[in-house]
Amino acid sequence: MSSYRYLEEYDQPVTDNLIENYSKILNTIGEDVSREGIIKTPERAAKAMQFLTSGNGQDPSEILRSAMFAEAYHDMVIIKDIELYSLCEHHILPFFGKAHIAYIPDGYIVGLSKIPRVVDVFARRLQVQERLTHDILECINDTLKPKGVAVVIEASHMCMMMRGVQKQNSVTTTSGFRGQFEAIETRNEFLKLISNDLS
Repeated sequence: MSSYRYLEEYDQPVTDNLIENYSKILNTIGEDVSREGIIKTPERAAKAMQFLTSGNGQDPSEILRSAMFAEAYHDMVIIKDIELYSLCEHHILPFFGKAHIAYIPDGYIVGLSKIPRVVDVFARRLQVQERLTHDILECINDTLKPKGVAVVIEASHMCMMMRGVQKQNSVTTTSGFRGQFEAIETRNEFLKLISNDLS
C-alpha cells in the first residue's frame, strides 16, 4: 500500500523566501526552530500564507464573466450564509464570518457558484471588512450591471478576540447597496429574507 501524499503547488522561490523569514521570526521570539514540533512550521506557514493571499493574482470579474447567461428574470436573487475567511491587514490575524449577497438581474444572471468564488478571491487578500464589502459589491455591480446589488457581511475578528480589547462575542456588520436596493422597501425585503430561516 502506498503512503498518503497531499499534493499542493506553490511558487518555490517565494516559498523558500517565506521559509527563511518565518524561521527568523520564530528565532526572534525565542523559539527553537530545530525542535520536533517547530522544525516544519516555517514551511507550513509559508504555504499557508500563499494560500491565504492567493486572491491577489486573480481577477474576480473574470469569474463572473465566465458564467453569465442571458435570462429574462427581473426579481431578487439572494445567496446567503456564504462562509468567508480572511486576514486583517493590520495584524495579519484572521477574521471570519458570513456574506449575504443579492442582485436584481437586468438581462443577465450568473452561475450561482460564481458569487461565492468572488467572495473567496477578495477574502484571500490582506483585507479590512469595510473594503471587502465594497470590493464584492462593486465587482458584481460593474460586471453584471444589474438593477441593484446588496452585500451584508457579518464577521468576528481575532484581533479583537485574542488581543486588544479581547471581546470574544463581538460581531462586526458591514453593508453596501446599489441601484434598486437603495430604495428602503427593496432593502428591507432583502434584510428580512436574510434574517429569516426559510428552510
